Amino acid sequence: MSGTVVIVGAGVMGTAVAHRLLERGFAVTLLEKSLPGAESSAAAAGILGAQSEVSGTGPFLELCLASRAMFGDYVRELEEISGVGVDFEQSGVLEVALTPAEGRLAAGRAQWMLQRGLEVEVLDRDAARRLEPGLTERMVGANFYPRDCQLDPRRLGSALTAVVSHLGGRFRTGLQVQGIEIHQGRAVGVRTATEVIFADVVIIAGGAWSMGLSQLPPIRTPIKPMSGQIVQVETRPATLRHVLYGYQGYVVPRRDGRVLMGSTLEERGFDKAVTLDGIHRITGMAREMAPSLGAARLSDTWAGLRPAPGDGLPILGESRHLHGLFFVTGHYRNGILLTPISGVVIADLVEKKTPSVTLDPFLP
Repeated sequence: MSGTVVIVGAGVMGTAVAHRLLERGFAVTLLEKSLPGAESSAAAAGILGAQSEVSGTGPFLELCLASRAMFGDYVRELEEISGVGVDFEQSGVLEVALTPAEGRLAAGRAQWMLQRGLEVEVLDRDAARRLEPGLTERMVGANFYPRDCQLDPRRLGSALTAVVSHLGGRFRTGLQVQGIEIHQGRAVGVRTATEVIFADVVIIAGGAWSMGLSQLPPIRTPIKPMSGQIVQVETRPATLRHVLYGYQGYVVPRRDGRVLMGSTLEERGFDKAVTLDGIHRITGMAREMAPSLGAARLSDTWAGLRPAPGDGLPILGESRHLHGLFFVTGHYRNGILLTPISGVVIADLVEKKTPSVTLDPFLP
C-alpha cells in the first residue's frame, strides 16, 4: 500500500510515524510550526519508565512494556541509519521512599508488579544505598526496576529527523496549520493561512497543540498543555549511577556528569516560563533524595508542555467521525517511552493492518 500522508507536528511522535510509513512506501510531508523535535520532545527528561511511571496493571501498562521492549533494536536501527547516538542506557530506576507512608506505597507497587511477573527488587535502606551510595541516609527503602532505561530525548529527536530525511520525508517548518480540509466526509488535507496541502491521509501529532485546529472532529477526551519545569546541573565526576524516582519528582544522571531534575506539574496554558518557585521545589526535592546535589553547578533550566489527556491515556488511531484522519497524541509524561510502538501501530492502522497490541482504550 502507498499514498500521500501529511503529518501535523514533527516531534518524536510525528517523525516516528513518518519513519515507519516511509519504509512502507508512503510519501510523507511533516508540517511543523517551529523546528523538528524542538518543543515538548526536547524538553523531556528521557526516562523510559514502563514500571516506574505506571500506577497499575491494564492496557496502558502493557503498551508501555511492549514499547520498552522495542528500544534496544530501535535505538540500534536509528543510530545506524542516522549516525546520531542517542545515549540509550539500561541504567535502571530506583523508586525512592523517604517516609514510612511512601514505603507502604512502594511495597504495594512492588506487590502488583511481582504478581504480574515483572522484575523488581525490593530494597531496604542499606541495600539501596549500597546500590546508589549518593542516596540520603534518611530514606526508608526503595524499589529497583532494572529494566527501566533512559536516553537523551534531544538526540533521539535529531536521530529521527535524520532518518526521516534519509528515507525521503519532507519537512516544512515555520508553518502554522489552521484546520482540516474535508471532502465528502473524509479528511483530504490541511489548511494554512495561504494554502491547502492535500493528502490521502492526515495525521495529528501536535502534542499539546493538537486541539487547536478548525474542523477537528470530537475525540475521546480533550488534551490540554501541562507545564513541566526541569533544572539541569553538572557534577564532575558523575556522582549518581541510576535514575532516582521519588514521590515528588525525579533525578536523571547522564554519563557525562549532567543531572536533570524535575519536574513541576502546572496547568497554566501555553506558558513555558521557568520560575523561582519551580526551581526551589525541584532542587529541594532532588537534595532530599541525593544531598550531594546541593554542591552541583547549575547549568540550565527549561520548561516543556506535556499533552495531558483528560482520562490519562494517549490517543492513538483513526477518528470515528472523519475517515482518513489519524491521531498520535496525548502521551503526557510517557511520550519518549511510547515513541517506538506509537510509530508502528499508527503505520499499521494507516495500512489497514491489525496492530500487535490492544488499542481499544486508546482510540480517538
